Amino acid sequence: MSAPATPGPLKVIMHPGDALTRGQRLVYVFVLGALTALGPFTIDLYLPAFPSLEHEFGISEGAVQLTLTATTLGFAAGQLIVGPWSDKVGRRLPLIIATSLHIAASVGAVLAPNVEVLALFRVLQGMGAAAGGVVAMATVRDLFGGKPLVRMLSRLAMVNGLAPILAPLIGSQMLRFVSWRGVFVFLACYGCAVVIASVLLIVETLPKERRQESGHASIGQRYRVLLSDRIFVGVALIGAMVFSGLFSYLSSSPFLFQGVFGLNAQQYGLLFAVNSIGVVLGVQISARLAQRVGPQWILACSTATLFSASVAIVVLDQLSAGLIGVLVPLWFFIAACGFSFPLVQVIGLAAHGKEAGTAASLLGALNFGVAGLVSPVVGLLGITSATPMAAVMGSTAAVAVLVLWFVVRPRTVPALSH
Repeated sequence: MSAPATPGPLKVIMHPGDALTRGQRLVYVFVLGALTALGPFTIDLYLPAFPSLEHEFGISEGAVQLTLTATTLGFAAGQLIVGPWSDKVGRRLPLIIATSLHIAASVGAVLAPNVEVLALFRVLQGMGAAAGGVVAMATVRDLFGGKPLVRMLSRLAMVNGLAPILAPLIGSQMLRFVSWRGVFVFLACYGCAVVIASVLLIVETLPKERRQESGHASIGQRYRVLLSDRIFVGVALIGAMVFSGLFSYLSSSPFLFQGVFGLNAQQYGLLFAVNSIGVVLGVQISARLAQRVGPQWILACSTATLFSASVAIVVLDQLSAGLIGVLVPLWFFIAACGFSFPLVQVIGLAAHGKEAGTAASLLGALNFGVAGLVSPVVGLLGITSATPMAAVMGSTAAVAVLVLWFVVRPRTVPALSH
């Protein structure tokens, strides 16, 4: 009887980022986090100024919300351009050119004489801001894989989750000293800082040989690879639904909390600060759990929580539970968003290192494109209570749950490598 065969050594897949020191990784987290935050800050920093815009231009709530929709649609379109472009020519050049467009559009928004011109510059602002998030996510995928990818993406996801929530807080404090036009001056300065950081600190992470490899594949072929992957399509849709639910809250919150519940701009900003704790906890706990549990199973719990929290807001609002009846389940909804964001990115990017820029752009474009289309529904329903907002949030959460179980199918998701 022969001796049992000795198992061979486990194959360890090495990635360029594995050679980085802890200090170098912190630099990447800081700079890439700043890039990632540019988009959410561009979209959400002026939310507390909605009533001021409404008064100055003599327009309706719906018209003000359309300027927000214009930004998100521009952001979605910009990502679809920048992602494939960065796969072909590298990460730095698209980032620098697109962010320069953002700076010019921010200056145009400062000088806008009416809401139509403002909406036009907001579209261009969104397109210019798109590069930051796409390049940051693609750069991380260039450098890392497996569980290190989870850790790095979780840090970017925390920034991406915190930025939309902290932006109104910062914006509300700015409005104590400047008009809404001053907010766009700040965004122009932020864009300048991003360009400088890109020139001085961002190293090209896409080697020439991989650019040449991507160059042989058309944009259509890269999108075909992604859209033929059932798991990628499923998690992209889940991400879009989660973000649309969060964005429905963000876009309607100025009118709900300042108009219906009577909070001033500073109280409204403080509310966002409290909710930001939920995002931080969600992202950090999610990233740690994903080291031990498949991310798809954590996503199953977080999407169920999104739906349950939305239903709770509707029920408590109908029972006249007041502001506290909205804020408590809303906090859990936002924490569940924090749980979901890094998991969507990890599952979506894990198998698509060759087309990381295109994959990142498609994830981001769906997030902001769908959110831009869904969030105005709350305004159309009328923001006289929390029920319309929560109903839209619950609908997006229900779609996310269904897509997870019937499209992604958690049992079919491959395990992450070490």
